[in-house]
Amino acid sequence: MIDIQKQRDYRNIPIDKVGIKELRYPIKVLDKFNGMQSTVAMINMYVNLPHQAKGTHMSRFVEMLHTFRSQVSLESLSHILEDMKSTLDAESSHIEITFPYFVEKSAPITGSKGLMDYRCSIIGSSRASDKSSDIVVKIGVPITSVCPCSKEISEFGAHNQRGEVLVSTRFKKFIWIEDIIDVVEKAASCDLFSVLKREDEKHVTESAYQNPKFVEDVVRDVAKVLMEDENITWFSVSAENFESIHNHSAYAYIERCPNQLSAKS
Repeated sequence: MIDIQKQRDYRNIPIDKVGIKELRYPIKVLDKFNGMQSTVAMINMYVNLPHQAKGTHMSRFVEMLHTFRSQVSLESLSHILEDMKSTLDAESSHIEITFPYFVEKSAPITGSKGLMDYRCSIIGSSRASDKSSDIVVKIGVPITSVCPCSKEISEFGAHNQRGEVLVSTRFKKFIWIEDIIDVVEKAASCDLFSVLKREDEKHVTESAYQNPKFVEDVVRDVAKVLMEDENITWFSVSAENFESIHNHSAYAYIERCPNQLSAKS
């Protein structure tokens, strides 16, 4: 049969990324406390297309992913990226794997257990000019924050809100999702729980009130810890508060390579 994708294109325009988006696929992720966790990911896979090529073979992306179906992990990502380049005769490859990651948490007073979900992504790229693949892990952590200004000026109480902290990292060796979650939750006014009894609700409300944080405080506290981790080679951290008394969000962002923090501060 005629292979249309292999025919020559005469417009002489290369394409930076071509492939498939939003493929829902089961994967297994390393779990720090339980060994392995099964989840369902949304996956994007792309390669570059040279100017003379008419198209790529879309079905081969799914075939390659199926080959690695039991090994989609940080360890196997470089192999998947290289296989994408060789199979599709490309110079560069890119993959984005986004999935919910679940952690069992106990309520602070009663110990009632429940599962918290965290939005995670593994983003990998490989180019002909690079000796190794570029891997970024991105983790979204929901938090509670209490406004320091509101607490200071109000006669009664202080406004508080739920927010989200996004942390992206590059690293020398493996990094645990749970460790990044722990860093973020310790930087918040208070972390979130899926199950809270009345005693727990009293505790987290009062704890948050005694620990007010601006978004600026949160990103600086997270950045300080990441700067001290020799395994981290680059990071970005953002905090967004979904304000309870405004029709907009409060936002702060830091991006650094560890040895550049003092130079850019």
